[in-house]
Amino acid sequence: MSLLPPWTVDYERIRNAGPDRAASEWLLRCGARVRYHGQEKWQKDYNHLPTGPLDKYKIQAIDATDSCIMNIGFDYIEGLKHVENIRLRKCHYIEDDCLERIGQFENLQKSLLEMEIISCGGITDKGITALRHLRNLKYLLLRDLPGVKNKENLVQAFKTTHPSLELKLYLK
Repeated sequence: MSLLPPWTVDYERIRNAGPDRAASEWLLRCGARVRYHGQEKWQKDYNHLPTGPLDKYKIQAIDATDSCIMNIGFDYIEGLKHVENIRLRKCHYIEDDCLERIGQFENLQKSLLEMEIISCGGITDKGITALRHLRNLKYLLLRDLPGVKNKENLVQAFKTTHPSLELKLYLK
């Protein structure tokens, strides 16, 4: 494993360990949690990451509550093919460009079903609108996002692109 600064993406690690393992390592180092397919328990301790075949553990859910994830590390997430749920809660470094990237990742466009964004002060209407590219999104919860100003436009945009989306807005 190379000794790169923590804000640098280790592309060699992604190639060697696979996207799910490399993303797990990055997310846990940043204080997030992951849950793998077929498991109920959340993985939160970097030192207790499961071992075994690289393709055995596929990330199904990410809970980034109170974590320090930020845009620069999202290259770790791009290769994930099985993520169904993402929770961004009190993520102080999450901004619109992060949500734009989530909306652009082809794998997440296919797999992501549920998303919660709560108390992330760097998010505006622009970032939320970028999530309309997540074509299989079934549930979206938005709460305490002071940068989101025009919720009527958001509701209309998602009604057009995702008529069956359960959209919950708790915004001022």
